[in-house]
Amino acid sequence: MPWWPTGARRFRMHRGSTFHLRHQSFSSSPIPIGLRSMAFHLPHLCAPSRMRGQFPDVPARRSVPRRRYAWGLLLVLLGGCVGSSAGESSPPVAVWGRRGISDGRFQKPRAMVIDRQDQIYIIDMTARIQVFDLEGNYLRGWQTPTHANGRPTGISIDRDGNILIADTHYFQVLCYSPEGTLLYKLGGTHGTQPGEFGFVTDVAQDSLGNYYISEYGEFDRIHKFSQDRQLIREWGGHGTEPGRFMRPQSIAVDNANQVWVADACNHRVQIFSADGELLRTWGGQGSEPGQLYYPYGLTLDGQGHVYVCEFGNHRVQKFTLDGESLGCWGRSGAQPGELAHPWAVGVSSTGRVFVLDSNNHRVQEIRL
Repeated sequence: MPWWPTGARRFRMHRGSTFHLRHQSFSSSPIPIGLRSMAFHLPHLCAPSRMRGQFPDVPARRSVPRRRYAWGLLLVLLGGCVGSSAGESSPPVAVWGRRGISDGRFQKPRAMVIDRQDQIYIIDMTARIQVFDLEGNYLRGWQTPTHANGRPTGISIDRDGNILIADTHYFQVLCYSPEGTLLYKLGGTHGTQPGEFGFVTDVAQDSLGNYYISEYGEFDRIHKFSQDRQLIREWGGHGTEPGRFMRPQSIAVDNANQVWVADACNHRVQIFSADGELLRTWGGQGSEPGQLYYPYGLTLDGQGHVYVCEFGNHRVQKFTLDGESLGCWGRSGAQPGELAHPWAVGVSSTGRVFVLDSNNHRVQEIRL
């Protein structure tokens, strides 16, 4: 008997192949805390850098066995809010990518951005930057020059259309042309003094050309540099109080030059002025709509919405700018419509939404 039941629906996949997904309604109940604890141990990701070596690396996620009892178990235990309303399935528009190291394949991709020409730039654990069109067709790619110590975790587009890379384990930002020519570096010195970095997680630029760079480590802070790459100020620090961070994993700058930070291990979003003044914060740990569990990716669509992908809840949420949840999509798993520790979400110029399904080594286009 085939694993997929009757009534399956075909979905587009990269390079013309197809996938099948059953129409199915799911429970809106959140993932039980106990199940999350058994499946994945996350708190060590937020420990101060001096303690992180005491914890083992996160294990690779195993594929879900293709047996009917496993599918039923997922339906019962891993129900979450999916689609624009809880309790209703929302299948992906498309799924593309697969595990591998050849062109167009991924090895745990963990950073993504969409440029003004609607080309998608994705970084994976091989330190490759691969470029795709919105249909998942591979266009070109390159690799960071040095990556033995670790791989980048952040990427953005500057106001000139160049590619900014958070070269995490080399404590610097790399700037490339869209074709992959290295233009300049910012940073490169590990330390706690002004202008020095810990583990750089992300970078963004405002309309005036200022750079905002997030880091985690001893300080968990945000640095602001001028257009000519001179340090202006820094703010934050390791902690749970408003204005402090525990792994600021993703940042974005809106049209008013406000700085949005996905404060991952505090399970919240914090919004600051360009001078580092805390304006508001929302979120809070949990799996209900409006709550967050390790938010790793954050993007603004320019239409009054912010999309947040949750590494811990295996989902994407759409919010108003004031933090009201408008819907969520995804649950833990390996089938289309399911996610495994997503790291990033991106929105095209026409509003198409893509999520980086990191531990499934693929991209899913979704409606939310």
